[in-house]
Amino acid sequence: MKLLAFLSLLPLVLLEAGTASLPKERKRRDQTLGEDDSYAVLGDYVLGLDNYDEVIDLSDYEGLMDYGDQLPKVKVATLAAPTEITSPQSTGTPRTLSSKPTMTRPTTGLLDSPSSHGLPTCLVCVCLGSSVYCDEADLESIPPLPKTTAYLYARFNRIRQIRARDFEGLTKLKRIDLSSNSISSIDDDALRLLHVLRELILPENQLTALPVLPPAIEVLDVRLNRLQSSGIQPGAFRALEKLQSLYLADNLLDSIPGPLPASLRSLHLQNNMIETMQSDAFCDTEEHKHSRRRLEDIRLDGNPINLGLFPSAYFCLPRLPTGRCC
Repeated sequence: MKLLAFLSLLPLVLLEAGTASLPKERKRRDQTLGEDDSYAVLGDYVLGLDNYDEVIDLSDYEGLMDYGDQLPKVKVATLAAPTEITSPQSTGTPRTLSSKPTMTRPTTGLLDSPSSHGLPTCLVCVCLGSSVYCDEADLESIPPLPKTTAYLYARFNRIRQIRARDFEGLTKLKRIDLSSNSISSIDDDALRLLHVLRELILPENQLTALPVLPPAIEVLDVRLNRLQSSGIQPGAFRALEKLQSLYLADNLLDSIPGPLPASLRSLHLQNNMIETMQSDAFCDTEEHKHSRRRLEDIRLDGNPINLGLFPSAYFCLPRLPTGRCC
């Protein structure tokens, strides 16, 4: 029994003795390595010049795996414009890029017609649906327009003439606003075929005469021009059965244009040179039952005419004209 107990305790005694000797052995080894710099310690392994090749074997270096082929290739895109690279042997002068970017108008819509600037109209102007805005675009003529144009705004430009072909094929055009240009003439065929044109806005130009007008027009604004009575053809407004507003103020008219259509509601003739009027300027003197209940707004102020001298001209009106009465 004593022998068996001794044998069972023997491994524990040997393990403790070995553990106690480890610090002494490690200390002795560290002192030895400190005296020779040609050795290094990697954990419990002593690395020296004699066994270096046992730790790192570079003999098969070419056989190492190349991970470069397995990495995903990334394509890098750039928004910068490509620059020209001039070789050192080139004798030419390298091109330099301007530091100031070229600014263009924001545009939306169709890009199907070149303008006088050499660019599509909707790059010079702004197209929004069926509307084209060319305000302050430094235009000298009407630019080619998309076929779907219904509303044209080309105000504050330098347009001098409207030619017969300027609106050719624009069958959907309903409104033309050319305010504040330098228009002095309009070809008779320029507007004749615009069958759905409702509004023609031409104030602050240099017109001396009116062209043939389309029959569906409802608003005609020719204020602040140089329009003369001789520049309005006799009966020019008779066939305009939908005309409601006729603005002819601040021109050079010396008489009231007529005959006027029954649809007319507003007639502005202020600040002209009108001194007299016909007795039938507004009413039919032969048929005293005739009345113009729609024509409620007549402006003749700023003219040298005395309205009190023509009482028979107003009996059919729902309201007397505005102007000097005596």
